[in-house]
Amino acid sequence: MSDPSRSQAAPPHVPRRFLFVVPPLVGHVNPTLGVAAELTARGHQVAWAGMPEVVGRLTGQGATVYRCAGPVLGEGGAGRPPDVRGPAALRFLWERFLVPLAEAMAPGVAKAIEEFRPDVVIADQQTVAGGLVAERLGVRWATSATTSAEFTGALDGLPKIDAWLDGQMDEVRGRIGDPESTADPRFSPDLVLAFTTEELAGRPARAGDRIRYVGPSIAERPATTDFPWEWLDPERPAVLVTLGTANTDAGARFLTECREAVRARAGRFQTVIVDPEGVLTPDAPDTPDAPDTPDDKDVLVCRYVPQLPLLERMSAVVCHAGHNTVCETLWHGVPLVVAPIRDDQPVVAAQVVDAGAGVRVRFGRARAAGLGEALDTVLYEPGYRIAAERVGASFRAAGGATAAAGHLEALAEKTGGHATPTPEGDR
Repeated sequence: MSDPSRSQAAPPHVPRRFLFVVPPLVGHVNPTLGVAAELTARGHQVAWAGMPEVVGRLTGQGATVYRCAGPVLGEGGAGRPPDVRGPAALRFLWERFLVPLAEAMAPGVAKAIEEFRPDVVIADQQTVAGGLVAERLGVRWATSATTSAEFTGALDGLPKIDAWLDGQMDEVRGRIGDPESTADPRFSPDLVLAFTTEELAGRPARAGDRIRYVGPSIAERPATTDFPWEWLDPERPAVLVTLGTANTDAGARFLTECREAVRARAGRFQTVIVDPEGVLTPDAPDTPDAPDTPDDKDVLVCRYVPQLPLLERMSAVVCHAGHNTVCETLWHGVPLVVAPIRDDQPVVAAQVVDAGAGVRVRFGRARAAGLGEALDTVLYEPGYRIAAERVGASFRAAGGATAAAGHLEALAEKTGGHATPTPEGDR
């Protein structure tokens, strides 16, 4: 697989400094890795502000990570009940996790800016402390948008939720940002990097003048798990079933139905099921990297998998419609069965269906028979793979990490030199 994050361009004359502010969520950190690698290859300095326990594991040794405090989704008060869906889930996400995260991270972000002195802060779309603190300290900032749901009109039919979110942004700005500002901290006034394309996401309904569609940032990642590659039969199609890293609490029944569906098709294709919490194998040894029953030639259950290299070998993916999983799958031209659970996932699932690249099933009601039929459809009706390959081609044309790095360089040039943050005492 070619890696678009590597460029042969000569380093610029003026090295710049870029600080990525990210939440403790794997899917939000991963897109920054390729962009950071590209910026580093061009001679710039890169650092992260976040939780080293999460960020450091993904960036690998040698990365500069400034520690920020904050809750982790799924732990303590940030643990959402599995049956919380729809607008209630969105409200829970912001009220119980993202707003507390912003307030907890703000001191660490301020310290990172003051010590690293970045020319540009790249703030994750849902890590609003990055934009608010950068704005308060007088540093230019860009948005890293790991989902397109919020700028494609996803909340147009929910005016009360939209207004409530605006109120939340105003309140958190008053506590950690510049109370005089009116900019939405989810959308930089200068640059929004969208890791998708209009081929999948459609036309933006907001922030369109600032959005740059760069496609997925696909880059090599530090190896965190082993996989029995010899288990895969090159003569048979293979299917990956995954609900990401934050949805297993809601997924025991769904994964069980998936396993039954693929068992009914034994001999036709192989299936790898990702089960990080061991809900399918409660009696298995607590060894995160160990696959379950590797002697089974039809179904392999693993706690974790190396997703990017594995996708190169897949013929279909069943997932929760998480934005990163969807985009990484389509990058490889692989069709999907999407079963959205909550948050932006219904919007992303609709994008997949509208693009013709997959089939949607209802997460809460899916049964083995229906899941099997959906898999048969995307595996054996060629139109879905053709559509997936078309979206994948648009991703490659968008430029990925290389294009994102170019946009960030252009923004950094507007600073005219390394930023000098306003000291906290001078505000």
